[in-house]
Amino acid sequence: MPHESLTTPTLPADRRVLVIGAGPVGQTAALLLAHWGVPVTLLDSRPERDPIGSKALCQQRDVLDVWDHVGAGRQVADEGVTWTRARTFYRDTELFCQGFVDKGRSPFPPFVNISQTRTEQLLDEQIARSDLISYAWGHHVVGLRQGADSVTLTCETSSGPVDLTGSYAVAAPGSKGGPIRDLLGLTFDGLTFDDQFLICDIRADMPGWEQERRFYFDPEWNPGRQVLIHPCPDSTFRIDWQVPPDFSLEEDEASGGLDRRIRQIIGADSDYEIVWKSLYRFHARQVDRMRVGRVLVAGDAAHLVSPFGARGLNSGVLDAENAAWKLAFVLHGWADESLLDSYHSERHAAAAENLEVTSRTMAFLVPQTPEEHARRLDILEESILDPERRNQVDSGRLSEPFWYTDSELTTPAPDRPWPGRPPKGEDPEPVPGVLVPDVPLTGWPGVCRLRELARRGLLVLVGRAVDRDACEDAVAELGCGVTVVALDAVDPDGVVAASLHLDGRQAVVIRPDAHLAAIVATPGEVGAAVRRVLRR
Repeated sequence: MPHESLTTPTLPADRRVLVIGAGPVGQTAALLLAHWGVPVTLLDSRPERDPIGSKALCQQRDVLDVWDHVGAGRQVADEGVTWTRARTFYRDTELFCQGFVDKGRSPFPPFVNISQTRTEQLLDEQIARSDLISYAWGHHVVGLRQGADSVTLTCETSSGPVDLTGSYAVAAPGSKGGPIRDLLGLTFDGLTFDDQFLICDIRADMPGWEQERRFYFDPEWNPGRQVLIHPCPDSTFRIDWQVPPDFSLEEDEASGGLDRRIRQIIGADSDYEIVWKSLYRFHARQVDRMRVGRVLVAGDAAHLVSPFGARGLNSGVLDAENAAWKLAFVLHGWADESLLDSYHSERHAAAAENLEVTSRTMAFLVPQTPEEHARRLDILEESILDPERRNQVDSGRLSEPFWYTDSELTTPAPDRPWPGRPPKGEDPEPVPGVLVPDVPLTGWPGVCRLRELARRGLLVLVGRAVDRDACEDAVAELGCGVTVVALDAVDPDGVVAASLHLDGRQAVVIRPDAHLAAIVATPGEVGAAVRRVLRR
């Protein structure tokens, strides 16, 4: 039978981590830290939660999987609207329809739409069940100082200034994180686009639109610009119109323009209700550092991207997961403190890729010169009849995890080089650095999926031709609960082996965030790969 997974003791209060920002990124960080036995204070400048609009509504499959690990993923998926198609139109002609390929057998759909407000409520319900997380609402951070083994935040509150001290801090205050960045001395270089986007959440009957994302280039009802439509729960649809830089929502609403915009989509005689409306501009910005001493910066405070591709909240949640397991391993003494440097290198690279992908999309959506406008028009016109030209139409590459193939924690496999980014909607090949396919397990009581087992600690799966006892000996002296298990014991049907392309002569090392760290052949290589992950 397999050995027991890592059992995590609760750390004392002086090891507490301070999490700044009670949005989904901060909530996820708090829940994951508590899972690892780390006490958390979750503070926010608002006096209480303010549920407003859909905001970041599109949750990707692998993010649902992270939330499932802390008890909320299944409910988010069940309450949200599943969509399996992304359709792109030029005027009234459909150019292509993107589906999604799962190389595992995930219990979650590729994307679920649910309002950020409801997501926060569901995460709050899990936080309320934890004895290790406390909320501090109405705490506006105005000062930050770091010591050799602590970080102290000075907060303005309704009762006067308060100091909160923790071992580390995760700063996830969202898109208005400028004051925190200033306290940390961070730059936030990048671009702000002139064109605005008008958002409306409307409740209406739109048969046939309930399970697909629709993107329109130059529709007759928004000539020269774009419209994006997402289905939401409760017969609600999120509509984003690209509008000119000088657009005024108040004037448009007063003149009847907003009503006309909505009716051009839903029909002249259809009833509707506006649930929420807002204007926003896109940004493409990134901090220069995501680790500043004992503070890790995450989510929109660290990187802002356009929402075409749903890469904002989804990448922020993966920031939180990366930060949480590394902080926990350092605080428990399982890993060297230098492991936290890899938080910056991995997630900064992830943010840079998101900026590159979304900026390329924005260059197509919002051409800046007459030449760029002419090129885009040529591509769109020719794509109606030429399938090859459709490959150049960019309506957003939808969110996907970043693959740590170049990370200092990843042991390269010479016979498994990184083949590059897979086609849209497909998972990558199983090489070191990628997220493992979400496949079922049948040999471990109470654990149904490979990622469930992986997220219990650092996992080593040993093929039948590799000496498991020697692999255990190779990691025993590290003093942390690495789980070493014979692959056949948890995978008698060979599903995991097939998904990872294993033939029994390899051992694989899987990180606590379910990314492949190594595919090796000997116990000595297992020990070296584990040390590499732990920076030991």
